[in-house]
Amino acid sequence: MQIELKYRPSYSLGIVQLDPGETLQVEGGSMVSMSADINIQTQARGGLLKSLGRTLLGGESFFQNIYQAGPNGGEVTVAPALPGDLYVAELQGESLMVQSGSYVASSEAVTVDTKWGGAKTFFASEGLIMLRVSGQGKAILSSYGAIHEINLAAGERYTIDTGHLVAFSENMGFNVRSVGGLKSTLFSGEGLVVDMTGPGRVLLQTRSTDAFLSWLIPKLPKDHSSN
Repeated sequence: MQIELKYRPSYSLGIVQLDPGETLQVEGGSMVSMSADINIQTQARGGLLKSLGRTLLGGESFFQNIYQAGPNGGEVTVAPALPGDLYVAELQGESLMVQSGSYVASSEAVTVDTKWGGAKTFFASEGLIMLRVSGQGKAILSSYGAIHEINLAAGERYTIDTGHLVAFSENMGFNVRSVGGLKSTLFSGEGLVVDMTGPGRVLLQTRSTDAFLSWLIPKLPKDHSSN
């Protein structure tokens, strides 16, 4: 499998070249185009319970589309729903914790599951559940805005606004806290941050969907028909 990323970082497109008979699992709605000899199957990957977990807890589609190349190979292109970047994670038996909505596609050997983080986890729009992307192979992740990668050494700490967090290594330590107390959390542009502790890698997005919606919603026309 060869993956080329084009038009980064604003309107990224992932071009996936598949070997003969090779498969690619793609999140529903992420496929842009494909070559003529690609066969499509829709499956509840990982069984009923895992699929329900991804849907009800992780916010992902119940079904995933499986694209299989014909005897001469094939091409599938994918893109995120929002303007932004794509990132190819090379997994070597490791696990990444990924925010809901950032998973796009992966090799067949990569598993996408949900994980409960406990009480002291991300009280942001993603809720208490994040996706665990693990296994051996390649995974395509997306962001709103550009992706910025940070690699932390053992014991190194780094603070991130939860709305800008895309993914991080599962074995990393973290602590979520509010900035400036309750008033700041509810009424200012700064709310919850997470203190990450290495070793591990962290993927950030340069824009926040929550911040964009906070800017947009007050500007939308009001419905005065009931007056």
